[in-house]
Parts: sequence; C-alpha cells; structure tokens
Amino acid sequence: MDETSFEPIEAETPHAVIAVDRAIGDLRRGGMVLLHDGDGASLILSSEYASAARLRRLAMASNGPVMLVLTAQRAKVLGLAADEAGGVALTLPAAVDPARVHDLSDPTAPADPTGVRASGLTLADAGARDMAAVRLAKLSSLLPAVLTGRLDTAEASATERLLAVSAADIQRYGSTASGMLNRVSAAKVPLADAPDTTIVAFRPADGGSEHLAMMIGEPATGAPTLVRIHSQCFTGDLVGSLRCDCGDQLRGAIRFIAESGGGVLLYLTQEGRGIGLVNKLRAYELQDDGLDTFEANEQLGFDADERHYQVAAEMLGQLGIEHVRLLTNNPDKIAGLERCGVAVSERVPHSFPANAHNSRYLATKAERGGHLL
Repeated sequence: MDETSFEPIEAETPHAVIAVDRAIGDLRRGGMVLLHDGDGASLILSSEYASAARLRRLAMASNGPVMLVLTAQRAKVLGLAADEAGGVALTLPAAVDPARVHDLSDPTAPADPTGVRASGLTLADAGARDMAAVRLAKLSSLLPAVLTGRLDTAEASATERLLAVSAADIQRYGSTASGMLNRVSAAKVPLADAPDTTIVAFRPADGGSEHLAMMIGEPATGAPTLVRIHSQCFTGDLVGSLRCDCGDQLRGAIRFIAESGGGVLLYLTQEGRGIGLVNKLRAYELQDDGLDTFEANEQLGFDADERHYQVAAEMLGQLGIEHVRLLTNNPDKIAGLERCGVAVSERVPHSFPANAHNSRYLATKAERGGHLL
C-alpha cells in the first residue's frame, strides 16, 4: 500500500452535486432557494434568517401562505404531534413576528421554548419536498427549520433569478459526494507521538473541507489494518476543551497506533456529531441548562447523531484497505462502517478517564448511546 503515489481522479463533478452545493451557499447567506420535485416547487429560506423584510419578500413571491417546517424531534419538544419519520409544517399568519419564528425553531432563542405552542396556527404533516428543504438546512450546518412558500410549475420556471435545485438531488447528495473523493496531496508530517506519519488529503466532490488520512508507521498488509475513525472536534482537538473526551481520543489513538506498529487514523470533517460547530455550541447552551448531549441535539431538531461513514469507507477503499481492526467504543460506528462495505474483524477498546467537566457526558454516551466505556 503506497499512500504517496496516486493519480488524481479526473471524473467531472456531477451537475446535481454542484447545484446542491450552490444552494447550500445561498441558504447560508440568507438567500431564498427554489426547490422543486415532480409535484411542484417551493421557495425556501432558513428560519435563522427570518426578518420582517425577508418574510414579506417570501410571502409576496409565494402562491399561498408561508409555512415553517420543523423536524419531528423539534415538534415533539414543542408539544406538537408529528410523524416520527417526517416533520410538521405550520402555516404562519400573514404578519407573523420574526421573533415568533425564532422561538419556534431555536430553543436557545430568548423566549422559553417550552412555553411556545402552535395555538392559532394550522398544523400539517410535512411533505417530501418540505423534508428535502430541512435536509438542505442540515447540509448547510444551519438549524433544521425552514420557511417555505408554495409555487406552481409556471411560477417556478419564471423565477429565473433564484437558484433551482431538485429534492431528489438533495436526498442523494451525501452518497453522491461521498463516492467522489479525490486524493489531492500526501506529505510526511512527523507527529510528537508518531514521527513516522504521512498525511493524505482527500477533497470531496462538493468542494468542501478536505478529510485526512494519517498513515502511521507501517499499516498491516495482508491482515486487518488497525484503524481509528475520528470526527473533527474543534473544541476538544484544537483548544483542549474538557467538556468532551475527543482530544484525549485523538492523541491517544495516534500514540496507540504508533506503539502497535502502524495503522490509519481517518480525520473526518463531521463536527458535533455531524451538526456543525455553531449548532454544537447551541447544544452546549442547552446542556448548561440541564439537558444531556443527546437531548440537546434533539431539542435543536437533529437526530442524536447525524454522522455517516460513507466517506470513511471511500477513503479506506482508495487506500486499499478492506478489512479493519476498529479502534472504538461505539458499536454504531462498527455497524455504520459495515453497512458501507468495510469488514470489521475486531473492535479494539478505546477509552480514557473522565474529568470533572465531562463525567456526565461520558455516562450519557454509555447509557443512551451504548458506548462500551
């Protein structure tokens, strides 16, 4: 396995990936996006950017009332009935106060979210196009709550100034982009606990942040390779936060792999269990008010864990690794990797002592997340 010699992938990035990536950029800038499927089209706007002017613009451009789409997790927190597999769509009054939108969608808003109810608002199950809009918000690392306004097909085709993206492309985006990683660079980078390390950079097809493979020592050939999959944690990895054990896990894995003779550490850009850094900080606010780490993610409207491991499987495949000894205490990580076609022959335990700041966090991972600590 020669990780330093490779040919860049020349395959052209699919138009669908480019369209979704551009839509992510527009949504993050507070712009509206035109989302369409076989049943029609909608204008969508992130609830985070709700303002009187934007709400007026959305209402004027829409064929019907503006709706706020929330995930089932967020709806449950608000005491609203919701389909567990989908979400809810609340029809908003014509002159809704932007602060009410924020209260409904953001539990860290100034108002008490437990006191917000949908009295006076029409409630319906969210449709497939609505949930594709929520998925786009998640991909944008925004709160999973969107404002939508329906359009008919003729109106949608006439809205030429807005970026158009299909619901199907959004739903396929993760698997499509994950399957098109390009190895762009590899260099020797001696580490304090692993001087014989080469870091290989993989760039995703959507042009997002690169994922890294740390090739430590002499990874096994002809036998299962010792592998650690580590999701990025700015607070724990870089600035030494004591609220989690991520920094300990990262440095401990590098040291253990080096002492074991060699292996691979994959460093994936999936901050905050896949919800992004800003939303992770919001979750910390909620934890300071008494919620555990899983409850906080769900209060924000996310699943308890939004990570996926298709990227890891693709990286291992390009490195020629098919069988692994996985350094983890998370059974879900093993299952996720195996679903992506990577054979896990052994789980290698990987845990560290708690401190005064993360003891509850670790206990929650064990009790609710099934981590083997």
